[in-house]
Amino acid sequence: MNLPAFDTVYTPSWHAELELAYARFGDATRPTCRRHLGPLRVQKHLYAEGPQVCQHIIVHPPGGIAGGDRLDISARIEADAWAQLTSPGAAKWYRAAGPAYQNLSLKVAAGATLEWLPQETIVFSAAQAELTTRIDLSGDARLFYWDVVALGRPASGERFERGHFQSQLDIRRDGQLIWHERQRVEGDDGLLDSPIGLGGQPVFATLLVTGVIDATLLEQCRALTTPVRGDLTQLPGLLVARCLASEALHARDWLISLWRLLRPALLGREAVAPRIWHT
Repeated sequence: MNLPAFDTVYTPSWHAELELAYARFGDATRPTCRRHLGPLRVQKHLYAEGPQVCQHIIVHPPGGIAGGDRLDISARIEADAWAQLTSPGAAKWYRAAGPAYQNLSLKVAAGATLEWLPQETIVFSAAQAELTTRIDLSGDARLFYWDVVALGRPASGERFERGHFQSQLDIRRDGQLIWHERQRVEGDDGLLDSPIGLGGQPVFATLLVTGVIDATLLEQCRALTTPVRGDLTQLPGLLVARCLASEALHARDWLISLWRLLRPALLGREAVAPRIWHT
């Protein structure tokens, strides 16, 4: 029997979805929705700081994202609730013949607070990672957001020579765009070593937090002793921090140090590091 010929090679892939929602009940924040499809979920909600702040750890059991995979994550924080979302370890994007995707949608209602504090994203050489993030803030909603991206695996001597990393981030308040950025880095791109690009550093990190700090606190943040090359800029209603680093651990330590300084001033609570960061 003659079988039909196919030009396309089938590549197994996973489509995973996670939908979360939080609401305020009295003096406590409680999860009101935890819907998942495929290998993406959250662990038990935690209250390390008391009932006001609900902490969830987002887990992707396969441990890595391969070509054709798609992760869709959404979270909605209702009025006066406070959610803190983090991850148990690095997100790894593996080398692949085709792109893999992550779509993140975060909505924060008036009076609510969201801390999006994942651990680093490692993009292997020859990976094709495409990430899209949209954050919608209403009224006086507060946001503390960071991300750390490592291109290649410098500890293993792997340079980001093939593939691409692409990301888009939009933040809106009451429908008005307050932050927009797009980036695409190709394997072996000249920007990897250029002084107007990454300057030979394989790791870059961004912190975005709503609010305004005074000149004294800004200088305290800038005076942190750290191996990264970073700085902060105060924009109207939004504080931006960026750094370049030789290792993801250095970039993450810098972000945590900033978080410890900024959280009391901008969110009104002392910083209590999630236990998962130390395991």
